[in-house]
Amino acid sequence: MHSPALDAALATIDTVFDGFASPHETGCGMCHLPEETAYLRTPSTRIPLDVVQMYVYEVSDHFDDHAAAMRRLLPQAARAMADGALTGLQYGAHGLSRVEWRFWPPEQAAAIDAFLRAWWQDVLATPEPPYGVDDIFDTCVTIAGTVTPFLEGWVDGPAADAHLVHCVDVWLYDLLGDASPFSWWYDDSKVTGVMDLRTWLSGPGAARLRALDQPDLAIRCELLALPYDERWAHPHWDTAAATS
Repeated sequence: MHSPALDAALATIDTVFDGFASPHETGCGMCHLPEETAYLRTPSTRIPLDVVQMYVYEVSDHFDDHAAAMRRLLPQAARAMADGALTGLQYGAHGLSRVEWRFWPPEQAAAIDAFLRAWWQDVLATPEPPYGVDDIFDTCVTIAGTVTPFLEGWVDGPAADAHLVHCVDVWLYDLLGDASPFSWWYDDSKVTGVMDLRTWLSGPGAARLRALDQPDLAIRCELLALPYDERWAHPHWDTAAATS
């Protein structure tokens, strides 16, 4: 069961993107069957889920008009993401992260933004979401090009708190080594996204972890505010090694 907000966001996606198609799409003759490409040219026809998944994660140069193809796929793709039906989540870059959707007409951009936020809130309230919560966060922020609304919208609650602990534990492996924890974020906004994540974790995130009785994670998050050499020379590592 989706939250009312997610149901409303999906309904808006259905309405806003109903009837779209990529009328001159020829697809990739090496990778796509003619009948698969025909779905992209044909509006308002249900596309088999395996075809939706293939095209959602297809590289952009395999389309004549990638943006038009994504508009065509969006109603089914968004619902499949929310339902947990896309088995390819985080096995490749999501197509929406490869198009400049924020420059689409305002009602289209607003519908996508609302869907991402509602999906994330729904996930935070779900103890066992259909995908790994870190993969869902990765997908949302890579599509959105920012981590800010998803961090700021990280509500309190048993499920959300457990998800925070899990995600931080996953992220710190890369962040403490000055690497990005995001697998498929390629454009220039990634640098800002990683910096914003580090800043949040070393401040508000660490404070929340202390309140959740996670002192080790909290300290490691606070170390992200230090330069690399000082971070690894911190006495915390001696204490951690002695107690492990």
